[in-house]
Amino acid sequence: MNWEQLLSLKRQGDTSKRLRAEQDDTRLGFEVDYDRIIFSAAFRSLQDKTQVIPLSKTDFVHTRLTHSLEVSVVGRSLGRLVGKKIIEKYPYLKEVHGYHMNDFGAIVAAASLAHDIGNPPFGHSGEKAIGEYFSIGKGQKYKEQLTAKEWQDLIDFEGNANGFSVLTASRPGIEGGLRISYATLGAFMKYPKESLPKKPTNNIADKKYGFFQSDKSFFEEVAEDMGMIANKSGEDIGFERHPLAYLVEAADDICYTIIDFEDGINLGLVSEDYALEYLINLVKDSHSWKDKYHKLLTKEDRISYLRALAIGTLINDAVDVFIENEETILAGQFPYALTDKSKYKAQIDDIIKLSVDKIYQSREVVEKEIVGYQIIQTLLDKFITAFNNKYEGTASNYDKLILKMLPEKHHLDKTNLYDRLLHICHYVSLLTDGNALELFETINGRKKN
Repeated sequence: MNWEQLLSLKRQGDTSKRLRAEQDDTRLGFEVDYDRIIFSAAFRSLQDKTQVIPLSKTDFVHTRLTHSLEVSVVGRSLGRLVGKKIIEKYPYLKEVHGYHMNDFGAIVAAASLAHDIGNPPFGHSGEKAIGEYFSIGKGQKYKEQLTAKEWQDLIDFEGNANGFSVLTASRPGIEGGLRISYATLGAFMKYPKESLPKKPTNNIADKKYGFFQSDKSFFEEVAEDMGMIANKSGEDIGFERHPLAYLVEAADDICYTIIDFEDGINLGLVSEDYALEYLINLVKDSHSWKDKYHKLLTKEDRISYLRALAIGTLINDAVDVFIENEETILAGQFPYALTDKSKYKAQIDDIIKLSVDKIYQSREVVEKEIVGYQIIQTLLDKFITAFNNKYEGTASNYDKLILKMLPEKHHLDKTNLYDRLLHICHYVSLLTDGNALELFETINGRKKN
């Protein structure tokens, strides 16, 4: 892979190449990506989607929106620091093509901003609830009518693939979705493969999948246009990662490791003294941290200070790992997350283990995830049944009433069963936690006027 091709400004539908040297620096294409994402309805819905605690009444706790903004900030820093070193190593990128280090930051920031845009309500349990509706729930009846890969898309419903669809899928009058640059889409694609074969290797890029069968042709177009390296054969589609996808992943890893931990501390799920023991191993090389730490009077301020130092430490470490392995990454021969090769991997693993024990599996989280399962599977069943019955001409009056709850933009004709099923999954996935709960209560006759 080569950087000039990877930093493509091309957008869906373009018939000619966009040159960086001809870009208006006051309205750079990669920054337009960020703007389009942040003004999208799908991004706004993240303000009421779970990061750690579903349906939390605590104003401190992070939502998917605040998490995504924080990941984009960390991603921008990672991108700029890497970009500075890449431009120094390959000066022709600036001298001939006009690229700057901030371009790398803008690409990674935009992709990081969008990294959770396809995630359903109620956190990762939302993905599982959709998948299990088909694998062990009422949706099992559709299996024989679908191809193996279409079925796998549904039973392993994946927020990353759904996010690619959010960013790129066309609908009447809106061709190419948000029309994001190929470089930003490449950085967004952490798992550039289809749902089957499932995790065929130990390569981090094969851990999950990155696109639905309905988006396959455009996914291939983006990957091939940027010269991403194919790593599957025959009818199976897969590529090695775009190098900047490693930075997007690192930004997310850093934020959920440290900031979810901070949420747990501030919620009282992890004691401050206990937390200090873990964070100290990340910040001990920072000069004079103890003096400032002991001058801070509140727990929130003390933990916030340590969090900032820890994030800075992990950013610098991830940049070092990337630059040390840059040529291997460009060759498609780096099958790891950057944090897997971090000198702080043991400390990161310790924090994540404690977070799993004390936060992700806390009673409050488990109770609300159970509620989320019931909500999502009920909504899927009601809307899929009504949508299919309408197509088949057998819709009851109740089906017609249910479909009146479907927003206008989702009233599309889908002649293919897979497309109809995926369309309703997509609709439910874009609901906020609160919207999903309100719809559930309406359908079950519990809504209070």
